[in-house]
Amino acid sequence: MTPSPADDPPVVTTPPQVAHAVIVRRLAETAGKSNRGAPAYTRWVNRPLGRQVAAVAFRWGRTPNQVTIANAAIIFPVLLLLAAVRPTFPWTSVAALLLLCGYVLDSADGQLARLRGGGSKAGEWLDHVVDACKTALVHVVLLVVWFRFYEFDDTAWLLVPIAFTVVHSTYFFALMLADDLRRIARIEGQAAASTHQREATQPEQAPLLRSFLVLPNDWGVLCIALLLLPLQWAFVIIYTTLLAAKTLFVVAGCARWYRELVTL
Repeated sequence: MTPSPADDPPVVTTPPQVAHAVIVRRLAETAGKSNRGAPAYTRWVNRPLGRQVAAVAFRWGRTPNQVTIANAAIIFPVLLLLAAVRPTFPWTSVAALLLLCGYVLDSADGQLARLRGGGSKAGEWLDHVVDACKTALVHVVLLVVWFRFYEFDDTAWLLVPIAFTVVHSTYFFALMLADDLRRIARIEGQAAASTHQREATQPEQAPLLRSFLVLPNDWGVLCIALLLLPLQWAFVIIYTTLLAAKTLFVVAGCARWYRELVTL
């Protein structure tokens, strides 16, 4: 998942006549999110690609909401088709690529909003609704795929995607709610002292090792794993491993967020 909005830099305003390369550089320097806590794929692949798309969208006069809607127009039909079509390598390769393209758009809309001088509350809400829906839907789709196209001696395996639905949705909600509560606390002026203390103790440079440790938590990794959907047990093992890792992230994340919110 993306880092807290608390790590976002101040918004900037850029005239659309500026060259593409200049816009991309400005996005990287002033309108991107902090990489602290960002998984490796998001940090080094998705966000740089998102900057390119955000720069193009900005020069074409597109809005962040239009980019969000384009993201939804890609990912939701692909996910529904995954539930309807038997997995084959040509199909899952196309599906994984399209979902990764949607992930790039998911990064681009926020960067575009900051580049334009800040997004709207409605736009932020729309972005989170799309993310929340895809977070739950992808695991429901995989449950259908396992039920329709996989052969299990024990139907208890179907509990794996059900559990992943609960864990992934809980993580998303807990993360977003913690972000909002921190934001409210800052607005009320109650978190000023603790914020200054964190800024004094936390390094500005994002740790490289952490980006790799949280890689299983990356939406892009799950999309890439769908390439193996035609190989039943290879995918089951990888998917179950991702569930175990996600569960650890949820437990650790909720404990950390609770301790932080107690101080607010």
